[in-house]
Amino acid sequence: MDATEWNIGPAAEPAELVAASGLFDYPVTPSGARAFLAMPGHHLLLARTGDGTAVGFVSGVLMRHPDKEPEMFVYELGVDGPYRRRGIAAALLRALARDALALGCTGMWTGTERGNAEALATYRSLGATVDAESVFIEWVTLAESFASGAAAQTR
Repeated sequence: MDATEWNIGPAAEPAELVAASGLFDYPVTPSGARAFLAMPGHHLLLARTGDGTAVGFVSGVLMRHPDKEPEMFVYELGVDGPYRRRGIAAALLRALARDALALGCTGMWTGTERGNAEALATYRSLGATVDAESVFIEWVTLAESFASGAAAQTR
């Protein structure tokens, strides 16, 4: 499959995301898809085969801080296994970058695991700088982490 056999465009309907559930970490619900698509600054592009089957996606969030220019955060990128190594991930990132530039973004960034060689290679091939010093912090169970007394115990 080459670039003439697939196309990239925005996800417009919740049903498209539900149908593409296999590309995501977890099943997409209609209510989750509706909420995402309705959120200002949230973008999701799908790579589709000629028959409309979604084979990849990239999601991004427009971010702005008072002392910085707008940036696009690449929230997630995924390509179905049989369609990898065909340029789809790079094409999705290029399309998101075009959208970001049109929105006035001056930068785009993301995070991934140090061992994710495929992702790192894709990002580098598009001119990204890989900052090996950064560390991502997450609170997976926010309610539990900040439950009464839990935050005070970590001081």
